[in-house]
Amino acid sequence: MGFVANIIEGIASILNMFLQVYMFIIVGRVIVSWVGADPLNPIVRFLYKATEPIFSKFRRWLPFLRDLGGLDLTPLVALGVVFFLQYAVVQNLVLLSLKMKQ
Repeated sequence: MGFVANIIEGIASILNMFLQVYMFIIVGRVIVSWVGADPLNPIVRFLYKATEPIFSKFRRWLPFLRDLGGLDLTPLVALGVVFFLQYAVVQNLVLLSLKMKQ
């Protein structure tokens, strides 16, 4: 059982790192939108391509997020989902692997 537990723990670590990087991508997108960076810049295009699929789904499901005083709160919801996944999914995978090692 130790082998499977180590695989689950590895998956949890990789998922946690991916979610951490995606959180920085979301924050980068927010900063880029505030400073009005050049939309033809490759970094800006990457940030938009990496976040827009998720943001557009949240905007479709929760249309009021965009109409709150001219602010788009979609990145805040996306960050909340990332935090939830880190604490719910990743932590449960780690706990599962620890129980399997016992």
